[in-house]
Amino acid sequence: MATYKKISSNLKSNADTGFGTSADTQGGRFINKDGSYNVIKRGIPFYERISFFYKMLTMPAWNFLLYLVIFYASINFLFAVVYVSLPDTEFKGVLPGNFIHHFFELFFFSIQTFTTVGYGRINPDGYAAGALASAEALTGLSSFALITGIMYGRFSRPRAYLRFSKHALIAPYRDITGLMFRFVSYKENHTLSNVDVIVTFGITEADTKQFRFYTLPLERNRIDSLPMNWTIVHPIDEDSPLYGFTEEDLLATDAEVYVLVRGFDDIFSNTVLQRTSYRFNEIIFNAKFDKMFYESDDDTTTIVEVNKLSNYKKINEQNSNRESSIGNRENSELKT
Repeated sequence: MATYKKISSNLKSNADTGFGTSADTQGGRFINKDGSYNVIKRGIPFYERISFFYKMLTMPAWNFLLYLVIFYASINFLFAVVYVSLPDTEFKGVLPGNFIHHFFELFFFSIQTFTTVGYGRINPDGYAAGALASAEALTGLSSFALITGIMYGRFSRPRAYLRFSKHALIAPYRDITGLMFRFVSYKENHTLSNVDVIVTFGITEADTKQFRFYTLPLERNRIDSLPMNWTIVHPIDEDSPLYGFTEEDLLATDAEVYVLVRGFDDIFSNTVLQRTSYRFNEIIFNAKFDKMFYESDDDTTTIVEVNKLSNYKKINEQNSNRESSIGNRENSELKT
C-alpha cells in the first residue's frame, strides 16, 4: 500500500457536506468545473427524472438554439407528411408539380399555419384539412407561448457571472505557504455585494475507504463588494488539514477542494451562487498568480484583464518556504 500523509485526528471533519462518507460509492470528482454535481441518477424512467424546463434554462445558448431549430423543422415536417397524405381536393392554391414540389408546397403551408402568418395562396378546402390546420394553429400558439417563457427565463435567470482560475496554487504566503485560487466577476454591470466563500477539502482514507471533509479556514471569507478579482487564501499552518501534504499525498488520497461562492447581485436584486472544484491534478505547487489589474494611462481608472485570471508562474524551490511538503515540516511520524 502506498504511504501518504494522514491528517491529524485533532482536526474536526465536516460531516454535513451531503456527499456521504463511503469511498466505494463515489466516482470521480464531487463538483464539476462548471459547478454542477457529478451525479447521474438511475432507476426511474427518463421522463420522470429529467426536468425539461431546467435543461432548457441551463444548456448552452448554441445548444438551445439547435434544439429550437430541430423542434421547429420536425413538427412542421410531421404536419406536412400528414397534409401530403390527404387528397389533393382538400387544398386550394397548390401549384402543380412533382411529388417533391407538392411536399414543399404543403411544408411551407404548414409553417404559415404553425406561425399564424397565412399568406393566403394555399388554404384548406375540406373538413380533414381544416381540422388538421386548426390543430396545428393551436399547437403553434402553445409552442410559441412556451418558447417565449423559456427564452425569458434564460434571459432573466439570476446567475453569478463568475470565472474561476483554472488551477489552485500552493504559493508562499507570509512566512508559510497557502492554498490559493482566484475568481472575478466578469460582467461590467454585475458587481456582487456581501460576498462570502466556503472552501472544503476532501480526501479518501486508504485504510478505512472513507471520505473525510474539512472546512478550510480562509485569510478572508467575506468581502463587502467584488468590483475586481479576489484571491482566496487558505493559510497552511499547523492547524490546516493540508499541513505536510506533498503532491504524492494529494494523488494518493484523491484530494479535491470544492468551493461555494455566494453574494447579492443588485441587477437581479437576488442572491446568486456559484460552485467549482479543484482536484489533486489541478493544484500546482510552487507557483504564484500573475497580476491581472493595473491603473489606466491617465490614472483615472483601474483595468482588470480577465484573460489573465489563470496565468501563473513557477517559483524557485528554495524561495518557496517549502521543503518536501506543504508547511515546511517533517511529517514522517504521520505516515502510514
